[in-house]
Amino acid sequence: MSWLKITFAVEKGQLDFVTERLELAGAQAVTIEDDGDHPLFDLLNGESPVWDNSLATGLFNAEQGLDTIIAELSGSFAPDKLPDYRVESLPDQDWERCWMDRFQPIQYGPDLWICPTWSDVPDPDATNVMLDPGLAFGSGTHETTTLCMQWLAKQQLEDKAIIDFGCGSGILAIAALKLGAASALGIDIDPQALQASGSNAEINNVSDKLELVLPGQLPANSSGDIVFANILAGTLIELKSHLLELRAPQGVLVLSGILRTQEALVVDVFAPGNILQVEKDGDWLMMTVKEKSAPIKGTM
Repeated sequence: MSWLKITFAVEKGQLDFVTERLELAGAQAVTIEDDGDHPLFDLLNGESPVWDNSLATGLFNAEQGLDTIIAELSGSFAPDKLPDYRVESLPDQDWERCWMDRFQPIQYGPDLWICPTWSDVPDPDATNVMLDPGLAFGSGTHETTTLCMQWLAKQQLEDKAIIDFGCGSGILAIAALKLGAASALGIDIDPQALQASGSNAEINNVSDKLELVLPGQLPANSSGDIVFANILAGTLIELKSHLLELRAPQGVLVLSGILRTQEALVVDVFAPGNILQVEKDGDWLMMTVKEKSAPIKGTM
């Protein structure tokens, strides 16, 4: 069987409407992709990840004929006019296998890997985090997560408590636990992200060490030896006091999701009383924030 792929460029406010119309017209599958290169970090409570500009694609059986498919789509959009669309003809193939082949194991340092569950583990003796790409942000491919994972792979984590603020898929908390951390607390405003993190923790056999909460459910006096916050720079600045309060004495706050052009702004906010170190990858950077040691009496 061959297929026809009908794709619409959609603004955020129209996404649900367009995907529903594709389903009404008989699409065998509907997919949503970013129309550009704009990673998502900020999500409203309970909202699924949606880009400002997306590509909504419906997969149709080509035996129906393009004219019939377009007529069905026109009817599903009525009384609105059918928006501009792009048509692509596709040969028959194993679509699930094609999608799976796009995601391969990723190595961070000598002994840490992120592996899709369907993939063979490249190094059985390494620390292997099994994680499939999904709706919740954080599959390990974006520079913001890569920077955190590369840093994490170098740390001594025995007996450490981890907090992952904006945990997404749970990738950072789960990796830390598999590297030897004693416990982890994942926080996210999106219940769907917490669900994804919980499922990924079960796959990796660390559910007993990972607690997942919405911000309003945060246990009193929570603190972490390592606190990750991989979110937007503006949100990091807004949450400065809260994030520093979550950092245990002599702990480290790891900030990511910062564009190079935002470096000076974030440094100005977090520098007082802290020692900052910056690592960069492409247009993005990660910043560690450690408290300055108090001067010893009798020394200059």
